[in-house]
Amino acid sequence: MRAVVCRAGELTVEDVPTPEPGPGQVLIRVLRAGICGSDLHARVHCDATAEVSDEVGYDAFMRSDQSVIMGHEFAGEVVSYGPRCRKKWAPGTRVVAVPMIRHGEKAHLTGLSASAGGAYAQFTLVSEDMTFEIPDGLPIEHAALTEPLAVAHHAVRRGEVGRRDVAVVIGCGPIGLAVIAMLKASGVRTVIASDLSAGRRALAERVGADIVVDPAVESPFARCAAEGKYVTEAQDLLGAAFDAMRTLRRIPLVPWSSLFRVADRLGATPKGPVVFECVGTPGMIEYVVSDAPFRSRIVVVGVCMEPDTFRPAMAINKEHELRFVFCYDPAEYEETLHMIADGDVDVAPMITATVGLDGVATAFDALGSAEHHAKVLVDPMSEIDSL
Repeated sequence: MRAVVCRAGELTVEDVPTPEPGPGQVLIRVLRAGICGSDLHARVHCDATAEVSDEVGYDAFMRSDQSVIMGHEFAGEVVSYGPRCRKKWAPGTRVVAVPMIRHGEKAHLTGLSASAGGAYAQFTLVSEDMTFEIPDGLPIEHAALTEPLAVAHHAVRRGEVGRRDVAVVIGCGPIGLAVIAMLKASGVRTVIASDLSAGRRALAERVGADIVVDPAVESPFARCAAEGKYVTEAQDLLGAAFDAMRTLRRIPLVPWSSLFRVADRLGATPKGPVVFECVGTPGMIEYVVSDAPFRSRIVVVGVCMEPDTFRPAMAINKEHELRFVFCYDPAEYEETLHMIADGDVDVAPMITATVGLDGVATAFDALGSAEHHAKVLVDPMSEIDSL
């Protein structure tokens, strides 16, 4: 079969053996695969990430001296089964799958491991237990976005965003756009999106952002403070405590502390917005920590594969809450598939181009600085070799 192989940061199209499904595995023909921002980072920073992965107990992350077929966002059709499979779906059935397979007792991340070839290829392997049939009528291009939308679904759930909260999305690349779409699908009324690219700001509006900001012109956090009346100065936070005590101390018969706790539960005490950092480059966490209103909940979705720093004293003084998110669980993945199929989220605006295997390297280079592209899909049967 033909596949795009990454070796030492270089992407080349090669003829490689078609994988054979092992126990519990299914061979699928790849119909569409998405190019992910994590792939762009892994191409050049995989060694640093592999070191971190080793420390947390996963020793199979791709390294620059290995040959790896990347691609972990995909949709395809069933071709054949390995041993010990239930064989639930007939050949030709369209499916998506959580990008993980097992060899023996060891799990491997599809497309990010030399032991689990990905979907920038004509065929790939999936785990039967992690595979889901695509609902009738759902275009294959849309089904291929299940994986990145599942990442966003998980991030929004972990962010615990209330409908009346203001959500701020920093970065309107593919994952930022997915987060915006999932925030609106969950009923959040006010979503502020920020990106330097005019093209990506336009895409953010198309997927549902209520307010779109060019951070070179206006701070998204200044806009956020205006929308949600959030605290941006220490004196205002301290003053709120004095004002509350002055009022509560003058209420007869009821202990002021009980009233204070009731007010806190009802949201009357100062709180911040929920901020989603979706860029994943050094300096972004420091930017958010420094500029976000007091008591913000910051959800780090962007995958920064390089060492980074921020000032803990700033986060402490502003009493920020930092949450880091990674992937999703199988239930979130299946929920996402059906949210797309049911029209709860519209993924069509996110798809800005399709290339064949011969166009993957060009697409990688272009996506590093593209202003008008979001999700580029790969069709292994296409002959398109450039964006």
